[in-house]
Amino acid sequence: MENNRRSFLKFAGVSVLGLGSLSLLDGLTSEDVIASSGQASAEATYKKTANALTAKRWGMVVDTKKLSGRICHKMEKACREAHNIPELENKKHEIKWIWEAHYNHVFPGKTDEFLVERLKELPIPVLCNHCANPPCVQACPTQATFQREDGIVMMDFHRCIGCRFCMAACPYGSRSFNFEDPRSAIAHENKEFPTRMKGVVEKCNFCAERLAVGKQPACVEASKGALVFGDLGDPQSEVRQLLKENYAIRRKQNLGTNPSVYYIV
Repeated sequence: MENNRRSFLKFAGVSVLGLGSLSLLDGLTSEDVIASSGQASAEATYKKTANALTAKRWGMVVDTKKLSGRICHKMEKACREAHNIPELENKKHEIKWIWEAHYNHVFPGKTDEFLVERLKELPIPVLCNHCANPPCVQACPTQATFQREDGIVMMDFHRCIGCRFCMAACPYGSRSFNFEDPRSAIAHENKEFPTRMKGVVEKCNFCAERLAVGKQPACVEASKGALVFGDLGDPQSEVRQLLKENYAIRRKQNLGTNPSVYYIV
């Protein structure tokens, strides 16, 4: 056991030094880095165009009053197709970027005996909360998980060594590990977004590649108005106006992570 632990720490240290040197040589910042997997290059995937959408801090508001099982399914499908998320037969190895769950599982501390009937069986979409204070970033030993200036928590698949510390640190279960090669389980590959490999962690990236070319996240476009995406740092933005006019809650906000996803109930 001690030999295995020593080997892991040695490998992790070498990975940090080696990959850090490569980043300097390539002249890339962590914001620009993503695994190309021999397909879409890192720079091409996230290179901002003149019409790129920008924000001080990106956030999302989910209006549960506009949700339905059909809409949730469309959001999941849009996300899956945009990001080459595999559909694996082994559900224990399922890769999830956005998925649905029951209210009592999403908000275990906000249920009561007389919960409004509408919420009891309503599918609630859940995803990475892109926390302002993300514990996953602090836990990652290789900086494979990092936070951009606009608040989006990203994954650099090349730096990921599969230690899964970030998964243990995330209190929302928003990260998935590739226990098997995901590429063979991709029905229709999107050539504009890189595929991943066995042994790395992945999650929602707020569609950073779409924001870079002036598009809203795929799930937002498919949501029929149930999801609203915008700048939490702008008091005049649509998301801030919705939060001003409606009562909204966040997942496990008592933990101090400061999630950027709000739910109007």
